[in-house]
Amino acid sequence: MATHLQGSLFDQTDELRLGSLGGLRRTGLGSGAWIDVLPGWLSGADALFERLAAEVPWRAEHRKMYDNVVAVPRLLAHYAEGDPLPHPVLDEARTALSAHYAEELGEPFATAGLCFYRDGRDSVAWHGDRIGRGAREDTMVAILSVGEPRDLLLRPAGGGGTVVRRPLGHGDLIVMGGSCQRTWEHCVPKTTRAAGPRISVQFRPRGVR
Repeated sequence: MATHLQGSLFDQTDELRLGSLGGLRRTGLGSGAWIDVLPGWLSGADALFERLAAEVPWRAEHRKMYDNVVAVPRLLAHYAEGDPLPHPVLDEARTALSAHYAEELGEPFATAGLCFYRDGRDSVAWHGDRIGRGAREDTMVAILSVGEPRDLLLRPAGGGGTVVRRPLGHGDLIVMGGSCQRTWEHCVPKTTRAAGPRISVQFRPRGVR
């Protein structure tokens, strides 16, 4: 798949290497929700972006909206529990996250969902990962972003209140935990500004979508 990625000036290496998770910084959002953020967790993230963009079996989805069927404005891929991930560094990332959050989460991250935002026209609307156990239990969703940064916005469920904005790309990590999927919503909005391609990799425990 043809893409044009503006490489990071701060990550001029093709060697894929995960850093320490000791640099994670937690922000409490209220109502038992929190996010942990670690910029640049993965070195060589631009090289991983190129591999994933070219080799993942991306699919386009369509959804019914009123009387029309519309294209979902991003490409998707899903790896169920036990499926081989598209690059070994993603296995390493999932294992490292499972170990780091073992005490809080009480179970490993099991699945991986990938979203490919090709440009500023691609987006995902406000939502929480509430399919399955996330609708009634505290859980975690860890997102590793490669490619050019796009804003991830968070707000209290139903709108209103303060909107939290985190630009994510080039190997950045965010983990949404506690009640975040039930009491908050997140989105990647469309933008008219120049925006290059980004891929997000979402690690989730079993039974959370």
